[in-house]
Amino acid sequence: MKQPQPDLGFVPALQEALRTAQKGFDAYNRAAFPRRPPEFFALELAGEAGEVANKEKKVWKGRDIPLDELADEAADVVIAAVNYANARGIDLAAAVGTKLHEIERRRLADLQDGKAI
Repeated sequence: MKQPQPDLGFVPALQEALRTAQKGFDAYNRAAFPRRPPEFFALELAGEAGEVANKEKKVWKGRDIPLDELADEAADVVIAAVNYANARGIDLAAAVGTKLHEIERRRLADLQDGKAI
């Protein structure tokens, strides 16, 4: 069975949106909150990701977790990741674009080598 070829044409628009969002987050945080080191945001990110994992574990066990609760936790992860990147001076737009292209390169290499994806 032939695998569909994904289109990475969305990457430039995603990068533009990320640049705008990252700058907006930075301006908002500088105006509204005390300055915090990258380590603070790394710990916050780990905690928020843990909250997503905990909710999903409950879903896996059969509990009915409302989608808005999952969405709220996912939003916390994104916010913490952007705050971490800003505190560390990471250009998310560049990093995400590079990573998406690397994922696709690896996927194609795995397909060529006959590896399961």
